[in-house]
Amino acid sequence: MASATKQITRDEVEKHNKDGDLWIIVDSKVYDISRFKNLHPGGASVLLDAEVAGKDATEAFYGLHRHEVLERPQYKRLQIGVIAGEESKIYGRIPGENSNVPYAEPTWLAEGYHSAYFTEARLVFEVSASAVILTAREADGKRPSQSVIDKMAELNIHAMRMGPGKHLQGRILMNGLVKPQEFDYFHELIITQEFARSSLRGYGDGLLGGKVIGLPPVLNFGSEELKARVVPEVLAGKKFICLAISEAHAGSDVMGLQTTAVKSEDGKEWIINGSKKWITNGTFADYFTVGCKTEDGFTVILVERGPGVETKQIKTSYSTTAGTAYITFDDVRVPVGNTLGEEGGGIFVMLRSVKASQHLRLKLISQK
Repeated sequence: MASATKQITRDEVEKHNKDGDLWIIVDSKVYDISRFKNLHPGGASVLLDAEVAGKDATEAFYGLHRHEVLERPQYKRLQIGVIAGEESKIYGRIPGENSNVPYAEPTWLAEGYHSAYFTEARLVFEVSASAVILTAREADGKRPSQSVIDKMAELNIHAMRMGPGKHLQGRILMNGLVKPQEFDYFHELIITQEFARSSLRGYGDGLLGGKVIGLPPVLNFGSEELKARVVPEVLAGKKFICLAISEAHAGSDVMGLQTTAVKSEDGKEWIINGSKKWITNGTFADYFTVGCKTEDGFTVILVERGPGVETKQIKTSYSTTAGTAYITFDDVRVPVGNTLGEEGGGIFVMLRSVKASQHLRLKLISQK
């Protein structure tokens, strides 16, 4: 294999312009695409065109492709050298640095822009948050590494993603950059934006996105005993939780759910049967905030992974890193004490836990 640093002249590249011997230049880098041409999605004729074969195809390439394509191993290996006396001018995003592409960043990060809300202190907070959001697991589709989740826990990012509140009391946030009583929705927005800026939606959701919507009902409606047992280990990244509402036939229509929960003869347990679909983080969750159809209507119950609970990963349009799952509950027995809110009052639980919707809105806005 030729060295990717070999110095090659443009005159030399021009000699390789036919089928079976085909070189091109992209951003002063020389690629041998003789074998690749037949694998090209647009067909070999595009690469054999007189304006491309043996020529500088930089403009043509970037007119149809993102820079990240050249960073992929299967294409990076096609590089055989560089143009003598020239340097590449195009590079991908550098982690931790802001993009200069117009509208690629939130306005308040743009040079010369001043905001009364995004102060210098919040800018420092943004830089620190940016340095923590890693992307090591997006390419292989595996769940985020526990070491990353633990690092986020050390800085209390898991807790901060839940927004301002009593759950932050006594915690050291981002190594003391902000006090719990000073933490506000702008800080939360900054964290949400940093997840979006990675441009890796599946990875961002894999970093306990399910907790962001699954834990608020527990925080708002769980008993003191239940919160004392569940919340600390979830915010520490030791246990994982997800929101299990959507079903194959009902979608997110809570009044059309078919998963049922009936009480045992002694009235001490719920017996749950049914299935859920498209549940973020469901494949590795330890707790499931489940919407069920009960005798009194719609009830929300916290289910712990155990006998009768089965999760199966399903493929979606984004990365499997998010752990999107199909979940089945087969005679799952849950203590009545795990009921979140009143029996039949599940709709109020979800509406009162509007913070979940707040998180979703912030995320959708950040990804625009």
